[in-house]
Amino acid sequence: MKILGIDPGLRTTGFGIIDKQGNKLTYIASGTIKTPDADLPLRLKTIFSGIVEIILTYTPDCSAIEKVFVNVNPQSTLLLGQARGAAICALVTADLSVAEYTALQIKQAVVGQGKADKSQVQDMVQRLLQLSGMPGTDAADALGVAICHAHSAEGLAALSALAPGLAKRGMRVRRGRLIG
Repeated sequence: MKILGIDPGLRTTGFGIIDKQGNKLTYIASGTIKTPDADLPLRLKTIFSGIVEIILTYTPDCSAIEKVFVNVNPQSTLLLGQARGAAICALVTADLSVAEYTALQIKQAVVGQGKADKSQVQDMVQRLLQLSGMPGTDAADALGVAICHAHSAEGLAALSALAPGLAKRGMRVRRGRLIG
């Protein structure tokens, strides 16, 4: 399964592609889409077009993207949300499934704790994917999103397999918790 991870940003959007075979993760590619110093519509078009090109080049099977966090500056949050929207539109236009993860979930999956800083994420991505060099911060974050999805996909598949049996007993799973 080839996974495309996206770390959305209005100035720089990171991307990372990994392959998952069983428990083994293999690095395929990573990088950034840099937008020009221009008006918002042109920046959003650049993000959209860049992701479409990546999809055509690497043909991923699925995708994952980081969720927007609420920033102290509402205007920044809105702009980041628009960049994220352009990325999601490119992904769904290519008929890719899109999983969404918070920064906390990604850091927990990659580093083991949600309060990790960017350098810790970079270091663990380099180790987990056995990279010869340190990836840039945006590319490392995007690879972290893909790694998070690789680990989460197993858990979601297991929950899906259990769901019919739980439903027969009057139970369900909500937000990863068993409700009975």
